[in-house]
Amino acid sequence: MNLLNRYLLSQFVKYFFTVNAGFSAIYLLVDFFEKIDDFNAAGKPLILAIEFFILKIPFVVDQLGPVFILLSGVISLGILNHTNELTALKAGGIPLRLIIRPLIFGSVLFTMLFLAAAQWLLPATIARTNRIWYEEVKGKVPLGIMRNNRYYYKGKEGFYSFDWPNPKEYIFKNFSYSCWDEKYNIKTLTTAADAIWHTEDSSWIFNDGQIQQQEGNDNYRINNFITTKLKLPEQPEDFLVPADKAAELSLTKLYKEVSRATTDYEKSAALTNFLGRISYIFLGIPLLLLGLPILLYSYRKWGRDLSVAIPVSCGLAFVAWGIWGALQSLAIAGYLSPVIAALSIHLVFSCTGIFLLIKNDR
Repeated sequence: MNLLNRYLLSQFVKYFFTVNAGFSAIYLLVDFFEKIDDFNAAGKPLILAIEFFILKIPFVVDQLGPVFILLSGVISLGILNHTNELTALKAGGIPLRLIIRPLIFGSVLFTMLFLAAAQWLLPATIARTNRIWYEEVKGKVPLGIMRNNRYYYKGKEGFYSFDWPNPKEYIFKNFSYSCWDEKYNIKTLTTAADAIWHTEDSSWIFNDGQIQQQEGNDNYRINNFITTKLKLPEQPEDFLVPADKAAELSLTKLYKEVSRATTDYEKSAALTNFLGRISYIFLGIPLLLLGLPILLYSYRKWGRDLSVAIPVSCGLAFVAWGIWGALQSLAIAGYLSPVIAALSIHLVFSCTGIFLLIKNDR
């Protein structure tokens, strides 16, 4: 590696850790003021709170990793342009593709670190923070598991199984509730396409479903319904499912979920989760490829000022997040192939970015 490459790579690494420290500090500061009262109310020592917030750092870096890579490259190239170093390098006959090569190498390097963290570091730290927050602070113990984006929960009298697209809303899909007798035969089985929690009278509203009621040893009475209201022993607050529960699984465990799936829907959901996880980790590289030429265009149009380039880059990251999230939702719903959902945004952003970089290099 020659002197120029070492210099540019060191700049990228420096700004990566600078941006990382700034965003992580803001996130942890907001999270601290939101949750410290809960630690005090639960009578937990300060050392436990410190452990919780320190262990939250890998999760923050993982969630904002693509943005860190984008901003690090944009700031590095922006400073070069602002100080006329980029102009001097081009005047010296060095093409743009060689100038940005160390930045691309740095993005690949940090992406590999994110990949390793997702496999070995994040499952342990997220499991520990979930345990501290939900069990030690909130006093709740998870009684269910999640497999292939589907939740399974053991209640007081029966077993629940459902899809929960948005944990912030009490709307459940493909809901199933079963009770068993002493001989482990199904006593009642309630299934519904949708289950909605009715807060006012603490009841469940089921849509488009069926109730099977045992009559004797081998006979069942079956009642189909369009809409019905029932009382069940549990309510949605009992379904303790941490929002980042899936992140407790390593990449290899996510892959094993694919082979463990028994139905086409479960296999597709498991494959979407696995490919989507990897897709998100690698999102920083196409973002950088597209962000660098956008930076150069913004400089030519609005002048040498990072106050324009950085907001534009953040806007690009939010657009990428929105598109990525929409693609994953379509894949889970079965409207899109998991492979297409995982690769399409990378291909479009990378090809567009490379085209613009080549155009800038002329």
